Amino acid sequence: MNVTPSTLRLRAALPACALVCTALLVTACSGDEGTKGSAAAPTTGGSSSPSPGDTSEDSGDLAELKALLPAAKITWDKAAGTAVGEVSGSELIEIDLTRFQRGSTVSPAPSPGSPEWAAEVATKDGTVHRVLVDAVSGRVLQSEPETDQDADDKRAVAAMLAKAEVTAEQAVKTATGKQQGTVTDVHLDSDDNTPVWSVDLVDQNTWSFANVDIDATNGEVRRAQVHQVEKDNEETGGNDDQG
Repeated sequence: MNVTPSTLRLRAALPACALVCTALLVTACSGDEGTKGSAAAPTTGGSSSPSPGDTSEDSGDLAELKALLPAAKITWDKAAGTAVGEVSGSELIEIDLTRFQRGSTVSPAPSPGSPEWAAEVATKDGTVHRVLVDAVSGRVLQSEPETDQDADDKRAVAAMLAKAEVTAEQAVKTATGKQQGTVTDVHLDSDDNTPVWSVDLVDQNTWSFANVDIDATNGEVRRAQVHQVEKDNEETGGNDDQG
């Protein structure tokens, strides 16, 4: 049974209809930082072509990313370093490119809708802090501890951190060593009590999504999914009428 506390939630960027395994996507978007463990040589399984399905959710994600990515000047790893530096003794467990809405403690605040990196970092005892980083200027917009963690949540987070020998930077390097794309999300999750780094990528040339899961104990690629939204829209006639 998976251990999935609220702070280690699985936020799959690809919907269930995109259950495909194909050659990974990627680019070089990250640095080599991180010395907790060394990632093993990646392994891959069989491959298949992405299949069309209900693309309404993907189309919305695509439209959002088309607006956010060109405006984002700060890469995921720079933002992650800023977030970790904001909380002493912490490690990254999640970072996601999203739109700024509110909650800035600095002035002037970014314009609503501008890109920000929403990060979660955790200390060794499992206490999680949420840190928002402006994806244009690199400023910390807000930093505060999670208020809804209970003792079990903290123990689950601490256990995942203790088991993870591969850092986020190493996991991204493995993923981006296989395919073209820009990192938009990195998070640590639990799969049958095994810590797994999930990396989301977007190829801005083809506007396809990729999600790569990497075992955080040995650096091996566990799964890779690719979904080409615009191609699927063409094949399905660009709509998802039901009935």
